[in-house]
Amino acid sequence: MRVTATAALAVLFTATVAAHAESRSLTAPGALSVWDLAVVAVLALSGILYLRGVAEMQRRGAFQPLRERIAFACGWSVLVLTVMPPIDALAIELFSVHMVQHELMMLAGAPLVMAGRPLSTCLWGLPPRWRTAAGATVRHRPLLSSWRLLTAPLVAWAVHGLVLWVWHAPPLYNATVRNEGIHALQHAMFVASAALFWWGLLYGRYGRAGYGAGVFYVFTTVVHTGLLGAMLTFAGIPLYSAYAAPAARRGIDALGDQQIAGLLMWIPAGIVLTLLGIALFAAWVGESERRQRRASPGSAHP
Repeated sequence: MRVTATAALAVLFTATVAAHAESRSLTAPGALSVWDLAVVAVLALSGILYLRGVAEMQRRGAFQPLRERIAFACGWSVLVLTVMPPIDALAIELFSVHMVQHELMMLAGAPLVMAGRPLSTCLWGLPPRWRTAAGATVRHRPLLSSWRLLTAPLVAWAVHGLVLWVWHAPPLYNATVRNEGIHALQHAMFVASAALFWWGLLYGRYGRAGYGAGVFYVFTTVVHTGLLGAMLTFAGIPLYSAYAAPAARRGIDALGDQQIAGLLMWIPAGIVLTLLGIALFAAWVGESERRQRRASPGSAHP
């Protein structure tokens, strides 16, 4: 493998300097395109609805754990950060930065937002007449059945994995770098599939009792994403031609940049997923103990 510590540091240092330089200009390549502004508008709308929903629930005396609001705020902030300069502008210049952007979206933004239970909260944020109509729509049997199917852990796991592998095919990935509309579609599918995945694991039909199965899906995701990362790391040639010219302009070796991206997907992202899997396992064990205590109250020690 042609990755060395010196090469890795050189790529990351150059990217950091470039980020500092491009953060001074909102007109840098790829910064705040029409598609980016549309995404920011959607995120802003979701944030407003969530805040209105929190306020309405408090007014009605409905209980909402503080941890859910904190989780949503953190996840929402991460998503906003990833679509703004300098990260989004640099993502079409350096593959390694693009990988950081994607991992932040899927391993921080999506799970944290889902942990905040955004659907029901945002529903409360709608005006009363719209809320009634939206509530009736989401309870419509075909839509409800489709949602349950898509958030079934096995289906969500398969969809998320398929989306990841298909979008990393060189022709599609090159297209995302060269076309902002396709880039936005890629991000939408990454975030949507990750949201389905994490929603299915956190709030599936079996609740916390299903966290044990969730551990399996998380660790198999560690395996297949690690495999993809390893393939990028050990590839003997640059796989994405769209990054050749931008990397050359910055004096960065395109293959080295690709290897750094592969390592980021393989090791740091794998560690984060592993920690999330351990957290699910701990929650599953805790829920099993609580169920056992409820089933056998006389066996509890004073």
